[in-house]
Amino acid sequence: MAEVYVSTDIETDGFLPGENSMLSLGSAAYLPDGRLVGTWTANFETLPDGKVNPRTAQFWAAQPQAWAACRQNPRDPAAAMPEYVAWLRALPGRPVFVGYPVTFDFPFVVWYLARFAGDNPFGFSALDIKSFAMAVLGCEFRQTTKRHMPREWFDPTLAHTHVALDDALEQGALFLNLLRASRARR
Repeated sequence: MAEVYVSTDIETDGFLPGENSMLSLGSAAYLPDGRLVGTWTANFETLPDGKVNPRTAQFWAAQPQAWAACRQNPRDPAAAMPEYVAWLRALPGRPVFVGYPVTFDFPFVVWYLARFAGDNPFGFSALDIKSFAMAVLGCEFRQTTKRHMPREWFDPTLAHTHVALDDALEQGALFLNLLRASRARR
């Protein structure tokens, strides 16, 4: 079965899954040839016993439009996450989680999948765009920030807005261009 690359971005109110809440989740699924085969997004109610990280609250205070977007129509994660699982399972291939950085987004998504859906279609398949860029660029990891990446890897029509689905699409385009660049070097 072919792989489907699921570019995923989240918004949270802190850094620790379970202690802090995932506020929003957006995913864009791509075939290896670059075709977008679907998107999924939801905003979530905060965890009843969750805490807000003060530094994250300061970030959100400076991002009023993004904050408003992730607080529109919040859903109970117990209802939304099983729908996300169904969407992932209906994709035309095995899902591979793609994140920037995967070390932040993946643990939250896995925690929410386990807690609210009892299922994780990704398993341990998670690809970090920054690590992939390090290999393609032949540079040190700390030089894999977006400002060090070639401009042609970015789609100028897609902005980083801190709205989960917007950012999933933006980083999905980055990943696909990086994938093309890696294949061209073979």
